[in-house]
Amino acid sequence: MWKPVLVMILVNLALAFVNIFLKKILNEGMDHLTILTYRQAISAICLAPIACFFERESKINGHIICLLFFSALVGATLTQYLYLVGLKYTSATFASAFLNTVPVFTFILALPMGMEKMSMKSKSGKAKILGTFVCIGGALVLVLYKGMPIINPQSHNIAGKATTPEPASSLKKWIMGSIFLTVGCVFWSSWFLIQERIGKKYPYRYSSTAIISLFAAIQSAILNLIIHRNNAKWILKGKLQIMTVVYSGLVGSGLCYVAMAWCVKQKGPVFTAAFTPLIQMFVAVLDLCILQEEIYLGSVVGSVLVISGMYMLLWGKSKEREQCALKDTQENQKDEECH
Repeated sequence: MWKPVLVMILVNLALAFVNIFLKKILNEGMDHLTILTYRQAISAICLAPIACFFERESKINGHIICLLFFSALVGATLTQYLYLVGLKYTSATFASAFLNTVPVFTFILALPMGMEKMSMKSKSGKAKILGTFVCIGGALVLVLYKGMPIINPQSHNIAGKATTPEPASSLKKWIMGSIFLTVGCVFWSSWFLIQERIGKKYPYRYSSTAIISLFAAIQSAILNLIIHRNNAKWILKGKLQIMTVVYSGLVGSGLCYVAMAWCVKQKGPVFTAAFTPLIQMFVAVLDLCILQEEIYLGSVVGSVLVISGMYMLLWGKSKEREQCALKDTQENQKDEECH
């Protein structure tokens, strides 16, 4: 029972380090698509031998290839590109706060597909509806309200200087980054639903993740060649950029995606997405210690609302499962009495 929980805690800790390192090299001016291409290529190269060794019996057809290609486009290429752009315009802690909206977006997208159900008559249904609205309200606060800095390590280095109002260009970048992060979270929520369908038709975690990474690397490389014709963009400068690309590819896009795919199969997409608040907690500590980024009032208020709404949704889901289990038990007892 504890395996999926432990796996998701380790996954989110690993992803927190990925966020911090990526923010560091983005501040140094490294290109988003270059990071994404190298990251996915390394993931594919590392996972291919593992897939060949453990999943040699896997058989693939055209339909599965199409699903994996679409999964790579939605869950890797577009999601990670939008997230990197949003991360560059904001901060690591702020970007991680948006990941908490993923369970609610996953729930909303699952409703029309029949993967989730909602009833206004039960407490669980009301909790899920209330949690959805609270989470969306928190996301709007994150996008529209920045507020004053609460924790500002940089201010200790500027003694005796009066604070100046924030430039309009900085606020514009903050809002643009928020929009990119929101769209990226919607794409990531879609990936969880696609992955559940792939897991039923092609239950080979290593092979599917390796193929998705390969497709994502090809997609990112093509986009990079179309947008940037400068070959200098492909050159990695310094140990930090090399280490970050290798770590984010091997762990962030490789092992973490395999672990998440396993958890989706074991516990479902909403359970897997429910652990995303841990990323923000880990990143907030690392952000202060390593990057010394500012934490704003809007980020704190929005994060509290988003996390509260998410756990209202999860409470409703847990109650719904208990009711379904109780109903199944009662029906089994009736069947036994009839026999």
